[in-house]
Amino acid sequence: QVHLVESGGGLVQPGGSLRLSCAGTGRSLDYYAIGWFRQAPGKEREGVSCISSSDDSTFYTSSVEGRFTISRDNAKNTVYLQMNSLKPEDTAVYYCAADFGPCGWDSGDFDFWGQGTQVTVSS
Repeated sequence: QVHLVESGGGLVQPGGSLRLSCAGTGRSLDYYAIGWFRQAPGKEREGVSCISSSDDSTFYTSSVEGRFTISRDNAKNTVYLQMNSLKPEDTAVYYCAADFGPCGWDSGDFDFWGQGTQVTVSS
């Protein structure tokens, strides 16, 4: 079983950047597809990005394509989400999650979840 801890959230102005981290303990994150999800108040949780376990293929939802980048650092057993050109509509609690299977957008497929980190984009 893997334990996930997110960090790096905060308050940033529109157009700014943040880098979220998802640190794993208990097992190597290499074994898992790692997804980033977000949930804004009053909205459903949505998939933002995912990196596969097999070949590190990356996937992005259309609203963040070209602005967000997901990556792995195996030495640190950490997955990152670099978020640039942030917009107010990116405001949400961001969660990372681990799945033994391939990347997907269905949160129900992910087996392990972190506690979330708040991202607020506001002037």
